[in-house]
Amino acid sequence: MFEAMLDGWRSQLLARGLTIAFIKSSCSVVTRFQEHSNEYPWTWSAHHVDEYFADRRSGEKQLALSTLRANSNAIRAFCSYLTDPRYGWVTFSERVFQNVPSQVVFEWNSPRHTTDDAVPPHRRSYTKPELQTFFDAADDLVDYEFSKASKSWLPALRDSIAFKVCYAYGLRRRELAMLEYVDFGPNPHVPTYGPYGACQVRWAKGTKGSGPRRRTVLTVPEFDWVVDLLKFWISPEGRERFSTADRSRLLWPSERADAAGIRNFDRSFQRVRQSAGLPPELSMHALRHSYVTHLIEAGYDPLFVQQQVGHSYSSTTALYTSVSADFKQKTVQQMIARRIVTGDENQ
Repeated sequence: MFEAMLDGWRSQLLARGLTIAFIKSSCSVVTRFQEHSNEYPWTWSAHHVDEYFADRRSGEKQLALSTLRANSNAIRAFCSYLTDPRYGWVTFSERVFQNVPSQVVFEWNSPRHTTDDAVPPHRRSYTKPELQTFFDAADDLVDYEFSKASKSWLPALRDSIAFKVCYAYGLRRRELAMLEYVDFGPNPHVPTYGPYGACQVRWAKGTKGSGPRRRTVLTVPEFDWVVDLLKFWISPEGRERFSTADRSRLLWPSERADAAGIRNFDRSFQRVRQSAGLPPELSMHALRHSYVTHLIEAGYDPLFVQQQVGHSYSSTTALYTSVSADFKQKTVQQMIARRIVTGDENQ
């Protein structure tokens, strides 16, 4: 009976157009919860949920709050499906087991979602001197590998350019890895950027359970140095040096595979960061945080920044922003100056 209920829920999730990976993950959570409670949905109660999450949190590996929240959401969704009278499970269970399934996940026994806990406290943006140090270290690694006639100089060059493109367009790791050279196009309002006025991100993070979304990221004046980098890279002197470059249109070819993957970028990033002597909390994703922060500091409208990075809510973009003390002080000084001018005019 439990398997039939799970199959029915799986069909409902498929009908909603959710991704196969999300459906498998959700069903696995419900199955683990059933095995842990050693009970079936028509006898589940709130204390089974309490015990399940208490055991999960008391393990050796500390679970992220987002993981606990995802687990509770899966169990809540399954119980909502079972208790919906349109599917008939309540009537059937009452007739067969003299008991009925009920909702067992509530606000008071599950992690609540607040924007304040979405980003770990240690995560922050790069300062501009730290960014310069990191990019200098990446370029130095290219020079070092080239000077000793190592074949590794070309992958090092690729990764150095990739990290700069990642920062210049505020990309996630997967978005960067899946870029193709045909994803760049002109911005008719800024012809000086040529074919690199905009970047089509086709593998952006989707909403929960959905596939990738698309967005267009415009090249902005503060990062227009990326135009020359892309011109160099998408040329015989750049990516075409790889023997695998003609296998696909992906922007970052590999020595043996069609393209460099996320793990490759992670390893290379950690090597450069260590060489630059930067702290471990400055992850590759922090380049995206830095993009948001530096656009806000440059005076861009928060809505424009939100659309550039593909956030559905402005509160998410706000979490990415960690403006410098200098920027805050200048803002206060501008407001004081504005009030003084306004006060003079009123007098």
